[in-house]
Amino acid sequence: MSASTKEKLLEGALRTLVEQGIAKTSARTIAATAGVGQGLIFYHFGSVDELLGAACRFGAEQRVARYRDRLAELDSLAGLLEFAREMHAEERAGGHVAVLGQMLAAGQSSPALAAATATGLGLWIEELETVLTRLLAATPLAGLTDPAGLARATAASFVGIELYEGVDPLGAGRALDALEQLAGLARVLEELGPLGRRAVRHGLRRGAGT
Repeated sequence: MSASTKEKLLEGALRTLVEQGIAKTSARTIAATAGVGQGLIFYHFGSVDELLGAACRFGAEQRVARYRDRLAELDSLAGLLEFAREMHAEERAGGHVAVLGQMLAAGQSSPALAAATATGLGLWIEELETVLTRLLAATPLAGLTDPAGLARATAASFVGIELYEGVDPLGAGRALDALEQLAGLARVLEELGPLGRRAVRHGLRRGAGT
């Protein structure tokens, strides 16, 4: 029964964040959404912040698991970029990207929330780094790029575009459209023959001063 109650609280916290925003998320609203007594929040988690942190990790585990098989099936950078746009639309529609943005903002004043949000983002970053390492190895960019850094930049941009869209929807749309241009560039790189690949690698090495 205890595990079931904890899961209700985790799911209730996530639903409350999505539906009401972090400003209206409290022990009362979470308990009402979960259909349990407020006291159970403090019994199982100690505080609302601890519950929100656990919910962030719980939600990230669910979302990453949803896409893991699809990420493993990708066989090109172009496919990854196209999938990224599709995934962003799905996550945005479900309110999940907004939750990460709110948790990041709240984490500025709460070490517990900051650590939990970083852990949640870390799950996304780990999956992205794995697929980027695999896909980049088959391009002229192999050995010249940092998959770990790119994975973090990608995760940050997903949340950033969501926040940016609130003040400039047109600009956010243009940012997402740029992914299509990058997809085209990725296709060109992947279709190059051996000589073309060597030329690109040579140019990139010169540009990097290596």
